[in-house]
Amino acid sequence: MQRVSDLLNHKGRDIWSLTPDATVFEALEEMARKRVGALLVMEGERLVGIFSERDYARKVILLGKSSRKTRIREIMSRSVVCARPDLTVEESMALMTEKRVRHLPVVVEKRVVGVISIGDVVRSLIEDQEVHIQELTDYITGGSPSR
Repeated sequence: MQRVSDLLNHKGRDIWSLTPDATVFEALEEMARKRVGALLVMEGERLVGIFSERDYARKVILLGKSSRKTRIREIMSRSVVCARPDLTVEESMALMTEKRVRHLPVVVEKRVVGVISIGDVVRSLIEDQEVHIQELTDYITGGSPSR
């Protein structure tokens, strides 16, 4: 059973972040450059929030705010749902579903060690299911094991 730490080992532990004083426009530029849907908001090593495409749509566009004038601290999500590296992929999916989030910072002793997305979780689950299907197919047909 795969764990969040396995996902991070596979995808990497890059952490894309910005400070609370960055503008929404700067955040959007960074998200486009990194091709991600969310950025962590950090004060030094401390996680203070998260900014996502959802925050932009609901708290900037719909309220008629200016992306170039609005600071991240004004609209970031302050209550950040986090995961531990020992959480299973299935547990992380359940957490994301329950809390209605698409990105989970992975934290060890209040230190961010990586970030996983719903895409990472789904990809892992699909790969795991493909292995199980192949193993069952091999068992049923008497073929050689895939491993």
